[in-house]
Amino acid sequence: MRFRIDSKAGADDVLQEVYLAAYLNFPRLRDRSAFKAWLVSIAANKCRDFFRRRASRAETPLDTLEEVPASGDADGASEADAVRETMALLRDRDRQILRLYFWEELPQASIAQRLGIPLGTVKSRLHTAKRSFREKYPYRTGRTKGERKVTKLPEFLPEYSISEIKEPPFDVKWEELMGWFLVPKLGEKLSWAIYDYPSRRMTELFEMKVTGRARVHGIDGVEISSHETPTAEGGETVERTFVAQLTDTHCRYLATRWSEGGVANYATFLDADEFLPNWGFGEDNCGNETSPVPKGDIRREGTVVTTAAKPFLLDVVGRYAVMIAGKTYDTICVMDVETYDEGVASEQFLDRSGRTVLWRRFNRDDWALDRYGKRWSELLPESERLTINGKTYVHWYDCITEHIL
Repeated sequence: MRFRIDSKAGADDVLQEVYLAAYLNFPRLRDRSAFKAWLVSIAANKCRDFFRRRASRAETPLDTLEEVPASGDADGASEADAVRETMALLRDRDRQILRLYFWEELPQASIAQRLGIPLGTVKSRLHTAKRSFREKYPYRTGRTKGERKVTKLPEFLPEYSISEIKEPPFDVKWEELMGWFLVPKLGEKLSWAIYDYPSRRMTELFEMKVTGRARVHGIDGVEISSHETPTAEGGETVERTFVAQLTDTHCRYLATRWSEGGVANYATFLDADEFLPNWGFGEDNCGNETSPVPKGDIRREGTVVTTAAKPFLLDVVGRYAVMIAGKTYDTICVMDVETYDEGVASEQFLDRSGRTVLWRRFNRDDWALDRYGKRWSELLPESERLTINGKTYVHWYDCITEHIL
């Protein structure tokens, strides 16, 4: 309590409310092994109630703050809740100037005019208010000037296990961008990472967010930014922008932007040679279906896979229990075989919310043999194997997202 509430009296009051709520509701707790998580969730809710009461008495109306969707943390709280709670802890004038600068997005000169104070005073107050906010904000990122946020994703991939469930796959709404895991809706953001084998170490971190609405050749979508950071020394950071569209039935890419030699390049779904081989999917770039069901295009029995002779091979191949990071997920497995690159296959395990729990890549044994100089069974002799249409495919790397943490 004292970590979030600055006064001992306030913390003690909230603690009493937590004890009382736990005592009254304990008979309803079905899983006694989840007592700690259940108690922590009560405490988080009572803390939020405390700050709502405090905010309602403050001069600055906190309910005018922009609603920012954010994923919850282990206590059931969210980053948006933490911002509101932290704002409630600030002095009135600090809260006021932060709201004007960040939420109303006023230039400092306009703030000076509105408040009737010199521009120099605005700069000084803003600096003090931001420092005060950082000191009270509960999520510590270790960020310094010029650095990006420190992700919650671990440096090493957690141990996991996959076991088949002998039951039919369940229906799911899958709205993620194929291969990028972000849902293309306003307000969405996501971090995910690639983990190499056999080291299981993170090799690349992706920080993505939807930045606004966009239109490509008259088709409405959203613009997405991706900051891609290699974790090895000497790697080059990549800033990428693309546009995607989500409908009731499909999710697809519409355009991408990249830099080459200091020149900005653009490609859209009408540019067959530049765009479709890497971003397009489905007939006429219709995209992947958001309600995937087994079609029989890809059939799997254990580690043996056979496919139909057709393009755009993406299919639900079964139901699996994935245990990772101390949690077990009931998932369906969506496989992709050589959609974008000959000799490459993937497994994507989706939970009931339609979010990716684990993504795994497999290379055909002779994939890129000229580049790597050895077959993948020689490069990764301990890695898992699949047999796809009679040929050996070797597990190369995995991806996880913040969704599982």
